[in-house]
Amino acid sequence: MAVILAAILSCVLLFVPPINGLADNGDFYRATLSNGLYRLPSHVNQYLDYVIPKFGIYQYFNENKAVVLTSQSLFVRAAILLNKLFYSHTVFDIRFLGAIYEAFYLGAIYLLTKSLVYPFRKGRSYAVALIVVFVFADSSFTLYFNSFFGEPEMFIAALYSFAAVMLLARHCYQRNWPSVVLFFVSTIFLITSKQQNAPLALSYMVVAAGLLFLPHFKARKLAIMLGMGTLAASGVIIYASINTDFNNYNLYQSFSHGVLMETSDPSHKIAKDGQMSERFALMRSQDYYAKTFDPVKPTGKFVENHLLNHYSMGWVLKYYAKNHRQFLNLMDLASKDVMITQVKAVGDYPANSGHRAGEQTKFFTLYSTYMGAFFPGKFAFICLLAVVFSAVYAVSAYLDFKAGRTMGILRFCQVAGLMTIFVFVPFIAIIGDGDADLAKHMFMAPVSLDLVLVLFASDMLNHRLWLTEEGGETDE
Repeated sequence: MAVILAAILSCVLLFVPPINGLADNGDFYRATLSNGLYRLPSHVNQYLDYVIPKFGIYQYFNENKAVVLTSQSLFVRAAILLNKLFYSHTVFDIRFLGAIYEAFYLGAIYLLTKSLVYPFRKGRSYAVALIVVFVFADSSFTLYFNSFFGEPEMFIAALYSFAAVMLLARHCYQRNWPSVVLFFVSTIFLITSKQQNAPLALSYMVVAAGLLFLPHFKARKLAIMLGMGTLAASGVIIYASINTDFNNYNLYQSFSHGVLMETSDPSHKIAKDGQMSERFALMRSQDYYAKTFDPVKPTGKFVENHLLNHYSMGWVLKYYAKNHRQFLNLMDLASKDVMITQVKAVGDYPANSGHRAGEQTKFFTLYSTYMGAFFPGKFAFICLLAVVFSAVYAVSAYLDFKAGRTMGILRFCQVAGLMTIFVFVPFIAIIGDGDADLAKHMFMAPVSLDLVLVLFASDMLNHRLWLTEEGGETDE
């Protein structure tokens, strides 16, 4: 039922004219150029305002190298192949990329729902399935499918990773190894989808630690430890692949949208360091790729020589350690947006669709709208929520450990790992990019909390929050 409902909702959104998706905020080139796609001439603004449904396909040697190392290219190239087989060799329709994501997404919804309702209990299982659809078929997630952002891969991979662990916890299948492989493969795809996901390797190693407690799996513990090492290696590799241009972009954004924000006298604070001129305070709130006139060109040599060469993430951490009140204000600012998953800066409709520039869809966005509007905007609340969920599932982990069961242990490691993401992603976003594009940079934080909330609802409905023995009550 969950798969059917999710398919109907997402297909109406993505494939029924006028299609919905996300307009380009300037990042699409990272996925298009290196994969042989280019913009077609248009009479409308191709940035921010409207979804671009069609792209050109290079008919000659593509000299564009990959801007960033990312596993997203596999999905883009698969979509181009389908496009050439069924549509055109010269024009690419974004819906083919949406179809690729849709297929993997529905598979993830199936496994996620199965892992949460097993063993099937008629009334409660339907309730859990509806909750899964209400949360994860929200259009704020599926809108990404018709775009070249990296978030669709992250979202789908996170669902598969979570489902794999819960399939193991609930003993849904006789053999464990397919779910173990699914966990590691999907998690590696998640980590390598974006450079900013490199730190997530540490959180998912916490999740993977639970796999070491699987019964009758002692001979394969070495393989699991090897998998954990692979997760760590993927994080290191994706972080090491960050090139100079991308690093300068992040450094500048973290300065103009972070260090200079939430303070009444930014010039005085940066001048105290002795390495930077207080005139750089004029860059407050400026983007690296500016949309308006800037007093100093962010990409110019002056900024590189006098700011970026004296500025590093180490400097940022040291600065915030000295100005902790400013940092806490920034964390509260990020916390206000932590559950906003629909990108507000871009439009969701193509041109000539009858919708105004930058207009956003409200189709099936009740959950994301509610969470974005009413979630408490305090970082202290985020930390408290993480501690509470971890403590709740720690009880069942302790009980199951004493009883020789594994479900509680796997769930606890899963929840603990996801809660570290929920807490540290806003931290990483502020350190790495300041308050710029918070909805995109913190995308994994709301996804992680949503997964834990759905798990908690499922456990409450099935009366197995702390009582994890098989059997129990069943609906007649």
